[in-house]
Amino acid sequence: MKYFSTRGGSQLLSFEDTVLTGLAPNGGLYIPQNIPQLPSDWRTAWKDYSFVDLSVEVLSLYISHEEISRAELRALVEKSYKTFRHPDITPLKKLDDKTYILELFHGPTFAFKDVALQLLGNLFEFFLVRRNARQLVEGKQERLTVVGATSGDTGSAAIYGLRNKANISIFILHPKGRVSPIQEAQMTTVTDPNVHNLAVKGTFDDCQDIVKALFADHEFNKTHRLGAVNSINWARILAQTVYYFLSYFHLQAQVPTPDVEIQYVVPTGNFGDVLAGYYAKRMGLPIAKLVVATNSNDILARFWKSGAYEKLDSTTPAPAGDATQPAEGASDGKQAQVTGGVKETLSPAMDILVSSNFERLLWYLAYESVEVDPNAHDDTRRSKAGETVDGWMKLVKSDGRVQVPTSVLESARRDFIAERVSDDQTLDTIRAQFEAPVSYITDPHTAVGLTVARRVAQHNPPSTVQIVLSTAHPAKFSEAVTRALSTASAFDFERDVLPDEFKGLLERKRNVVDVEAPDVELVKRVIEKYAERPSVVQESGVSSGSV
Repeated sequence: MKYFSTRGGSQLLSFEDTVLTGLAPNGGLYIPQNIPQLPSDWRTAWKDYSFVDLSVEVLSLYISHEEISRAELRALVEKSYKTFRHPDITPLKKLDDKTYILELFHGPTFAFKDVALQLLGNLFEFFLVRRNARQLVEGKQERLTVVGATSGDTGSAAIYGLRNKANISIFILHPKGRVSPIQEAQMTTVTDPNVHNLAVKGTFDDCQDIVKALFADHEFNKTHRLGAVNSINWARILAQTVYYFLSYFHLQAQVPTPDVEIQYVVPTGNFGDVLAGYYAKRMGLPIAKLVVATNSNDILARFWKSGAYEKLDSTTPAPAGDATQPAEGASDGKQAQVTGGVKETLSPAMDILVSSNFERLLWYLAYESVEVDPNAHDDTRRSKAGETVDGWMKLVKSDGRVQVPTSVLESARRDFIAERVSDDQTLDTIRAQFEAPVSYITDPHTAVGLTVARRVAQHNPPSTVQIVLSTAHPAKFSEAVTRALSTASAFDFERDVLPDEFKGLLERKRNVVDVEAPDVELVKRVIEKYAERPSVVQESGVSSGSV
């Protein structure tokens, strides 16, 4: 299996090079040459498989045995998921006969991103060790400088996946003051010498743009051998496809009715998690619909309504219903406001202006819609799709929007539904689910998904069962959960929610560099200073420097 850029070009990469490169030189994202189909006996052969077993089967469809042998792949997968607290890795919980929760937060940082980033960290290490062993005679040692942007959960998951890895330095950019206190502490209290946190004065999109600019700087990229941990890295999407398969089999065990239709509802920001479901569906997993659940940063919901992929107009005031009041002086999302188009909400991991992974779906939609000679080779259609996506993304960059043809929008609606949720609705759902017959405490992102699930369920046929992806542990968003349940006498945050791992976390020493403006040159200075040097650890609340 080879991989190519969504924006065209003739370059074909191996899985190893795709993982280590991250972002294509032309700014595109790597996708597989083809989407493999499941073996004919997968329903019976895989039905009793564990998460590890399924990972080996699914990943081996995309990774040549010449690159990673089956035995090596199993060892990598086993190493990655032994850090999880639940034997099922991603267990399925029943709320009612039509609604299930897929818990993705049982990894070391209590967020769904652990599923991919524990594996990605081990893949980085595996490839580097192998490359350096080959060059041992020449005395050369390859290093990798991993850079990533986070709206909260990616940062800590990436750090925990890469901490103390040989020949790897990791730099994580987060928007200063725009992640929850627990998320910030999870990142900045890791003091391993290869870990570097950068608090950027700006938005998540500013951080993401800086990361993309670093990869686009070919000289800087070559000098520092940059690697990507954001979901622009194909390995993250691939790893996340596995829990769609596991949840399918677990649901079948609980609801053995043959005509059941499964609808996955996914809280969505950067589009990676729901895109993994799209790949699973294209491989042959019987998914009726994939439901995109967004907060007030609703670029995706607006696309499915109009076919316009456009940044939110910063001159348009936020609806009053989306305003988020600070909780005791600090909130997961401060007073909702438009800053460069991004509204701060109670579900900050989805406070994103442009969804990077959406470009991958756009390529498949373009591939379906482009007009080519019926007798032309498939490479011609792929090339035309790449040119189309490149043109669309240039319009998004220059004009802030692109309108896709009606045929493209119709194709998108075939597999997806998209809905938006306000902060007030999010709080109502947290409260309602806590008081439901099956009491369950959700984080605000999962609550966004549940809100949309209830809304969409009103129009579903009776045979439909919904699986809502729960992306984070509620303790990571204490202010939102506490605010929603403040009037519930039966609720006690420390007793009902707070894990032992979080106790005392906010008082620990910190490792962070303040970046005073969203400027790629300032970030370059930090990387050049610390890429091959230990980080500087200071007392809690004191940054290790500023630029």
